[in-house]
Amino acid sequence: MKGKVIAVCTSERKSVAKKNVGQGTLRVDWGLEGDAHAGPWHRQVSLLAWESIAKIRAQGLDVGAGSFAENITTEGIELFTLPIGTRMQLGTALVEVTQIGKLCHTKCAIFQTLGDCVMPREGIFVRVLEPGKVRVGDDIEVLGN
Repeated sequence: MKGKVIAVCTSERKSVAKKNVGQGTLRVDWGLEGDAHAGPWHRQVSLLAWESIAKIRAQGLDVGAGSFAENITTEGIELFTLPIGTRMQLGTALVEVTQIGKLCHTKCAIFQTLGDCVMPREGIFVRVLEPGKVRVGDDIEVLGN
């Protein structure tokens, strides 16, 4: 199964939308360099499919890549169906799925507006196993467990 990188997003602080910076470096046991969520834990890098964002856009909200604080916006892979432990080639880096969705302790602005947010259900988190670069347009290849 293959997909594409649509955006590579970072932010300097947590709890804010991220900005598409076009490319980045993924570090082992850290995540995306320059991002506030990077660190030595199981949610080093977050991914959300454009198809998931499109569901919220269809409800009339003007959201895009990074609006859900995801690091990598993808296209062509139904991310939330991948089992934990699935490995993927993300640009030149190797990553492994560690979590599907997340519990939101505070309701974000998107939830406040629509009464719904897609990231808790359809976003995924990965840890970096082998370092590499990732940029808009790169292929994503699902390798299995």
